[in-house]
Amino acid sequence: MIRRQFTVSGKVQGVWFRAGTREQALLLGLSGYAANLADGRVEVQAQGAAEAVARLEQWLWQGPVLAKVDSMDVMDMASMPQETGFRIL
Repeated sequence: MIRRQFTVSGKVQGVWFRAGTREQALLLGLSGYAANLADGRVEVQAQGAAEAVARLEQWLWQGPVLAKVDSMDVMDMASMPQETGFRIL
């Protein structure tokens, strides 16, 4: 199990980015969260099988139809084994 943080920049707020991320994460069996940041970016932390996290990362580059992703920072995080579900913050 791995955990990664993705900080996504571009047109990612007000375009259902967090809800779409949650839907994808749940389909992939991941836990974590998606949150809007005050500067207009979206922070996503996802935890689960390495292949599933990699598939979510690919989706994050696209996002939902109305999104336009300009860049994304990725950082490995310590796993949180007690975490369940995927939340929108």
